[in-house]
Order: sequence, then structure tokens, then C-alpha cells
Amino acid sequence: MEDRLVEILLVEDNPSDLELALHALKKYHIGNSIRVARDGAEALEYLFSDDMTMHQRQLRLVLLDLKLPKVDGLEVLQRIKSDTRTQSIPVVVMTSSKEERDIVESYRLGVNSFITKPVDFAQFTEAIRQIGLYWVVLNQPPAV
Repeated sequence: MEDRLVEILLVEDNPSDLELALHALKKYHIGNSIRVARDGAEALEYLFSDDMTMHQRQLRLVLLDLKLPKVDGLEVLQRIKSDTRTQSIPVVVMTSSKEERDIVESYRLGVNSFITKPVDFAQFTEAIRQIGLYWVVLNQPPAV
């Protein structure tokens, strides 16, 4: 039952960044439910499981780290954006990488936004707040 309420899929393997992101999302009441995947394989399993249409109906945003165990974030992004069932779901890469090749490849694969994680707690929290408000509250997704 809870899976049908999912609005945000947070794909993050760093425990500190995960805790900060969850804190900010909950503090600012962004999304009524947040699903966490701690690696790329877990994210893909969630997105492309047999009951994916149930997930897709309410999924409003994927917050995706790039440097993930098992399956890296670029491959997760490629799979999301190449599948007609998931390609309209906004994906925001939020990573510590400042590598130009990661930025270029993310946009080539169809990312909606690329953000380098701020290292400061207050800036990180504010970045999550702004991302959530825009993509979950202000952005108008297409009807599924």
C-alpha cells in the first residue's frame, strides 16, 4: 500500500548525504512519501519491477547520485530515459562529481538537472528544499 504513495525516489549510497536529504525533504514536507535505494541495482529493481505501473503513477522525481555501487548512476539514468514507461519522470543528478564528462554524459542521457552537492549542511539542506519545491510542487508533469 505504501508504495503507491511514493513521490520521490532517492538513490544515494552515502549514509550522511542520505540522512541530510531525508531530513530536508521531511522538514519542508516535500512529497508525501520517499523511497530510498542505496545502490543502482536497487533503484532499477524498484523502477522496473513487475508492478512498475503502480510505482510510476505517483513517482514525481528521482534524485540520483552518480557514484553508486553495483550499477552506477549513469547507467540508471540511461535506463530511465530510454524506457517509454519511465522517460517522462524527472531525474535530478545530485552528486559530488564536478567532472565535466559526468555533466555532459548526464545531459546526453536526458537528465533534467545536474547539481553538485554542497558540502555545507545549510547549503545542502537548502538545495534539497529548492529541488523538491520545484520538481514536486511547481513542475507540471504530463498525465500518465
